Amino acid sequence: MVEMIRFSLGKYAKIIYLAIGFIAILLVLEVLRLSPVALVNAALFAMTPLALAAIGEAVNEKAGIVNIGIDGILLLAAAIGVYGAEIAGNGYIGLLFGLGVGALIGFIHGIISVYLKADQVIAGMGINLFAYGFVPYMLMAVWAFPGIHIPPREVLVPVHIVSGFRISDITIIAILLAIIWHAILYKTPLGLRIRAAGEAPEALDVAGVRIDLLRIAMSTFGGALAGLGGAFMSLVWFGGVVKEISAGRGFIALACVVASGLEPLLALGFAFLFGFTEGLAYTIAVTPGVKEAVPYHLVLMIPYIVTLVVVTIFIGKRRFPKAVGVPYSRE
Repeated sequence: MVEMIRFSLGKYAKIIYLAIGFIAILLVLEVLRLSPVALVNAALFAMTPLALAAIGEAVNEKAGIVNIGIDGILLLAAAIGVYGAEIAGNGYIGLLFGLGVGALIGFIHGIISVYLKADQVIAGMGINLFAYGFVPYMLMAVWAFPGIHIPPREVLVPVHIVSGFRISDITIIAILLAIIWHAILYKTPLGLRIRAAGEAPEALDVAGVRIDLLRIAMSTFGGALAGLGGAFMSLVWFGGVVKEISAGRGFIALACVVASGLEPLLALGFAFLFGFTEGLAYTIAVTPGVKEAVPYHLVLMIPYIVTLVVVTIFIGKRRFPKAVGVPYSRE
């Protein structure tokens, strides 16, 4: 009888955990008297750059290249996206600027990884370090502000208001991309080639597929999505750029990738989880009557604490491609 009960609980464990989590969320909202609409709005906005960066990096790593420079790409794209929007007088052009700079960085990273066979982790750290130094300089050189720039309202990208919820086109695109790339990876010949490039590149080479071009293309694609996420932050979410705008979100996106086992749909789910915790932190921090009772800096630590916990739980249960991060050399 005891074994039967354990089996039943194990079978429905995920449903039980989801129910417990949902009840816990409702209790938090009730106790802290938080607005569910404000919380969902904050969660969706926080989720979007994480989801875009995580989906792109998941596909990139499926093909065998690791790029830990996502945080730097987010930061650079946020600043250059605003610059492009002001030059063109159009926020959507600014988004394209961000996407373009991300694609360019991803392409360069791919070239360095594939042809120069550089250590991909060190190359990614180089992207981050360059961004951390360049963006403060750019803020001062272009806008004469040492750490912040708020663009004119007319160049910001508008959002849709639906039943009180603020929804961005980019958020919808992020969700659709997760679904589309899941289908591509597991239902198309292209997806088979991408997975083979990270799992058994020598077999793909024997089949006559150019592994170098495939990996560079996926690195460019991953960088482009991260760039779009960075421009989203400055032109849609925050309405401006500061030198700390990425705030480690690139590393949280990497946590989504690791926890998901490089699966785009799961990466989207983890991005929403981390986005929800960040939205919860910001909602608590600005809610009258609550922000005075809870230490502000402790609240803002919630997303990072959750990230550490989730990665600790899931990293040992995921299997990654054998050739990920390993340059391929033809025998």
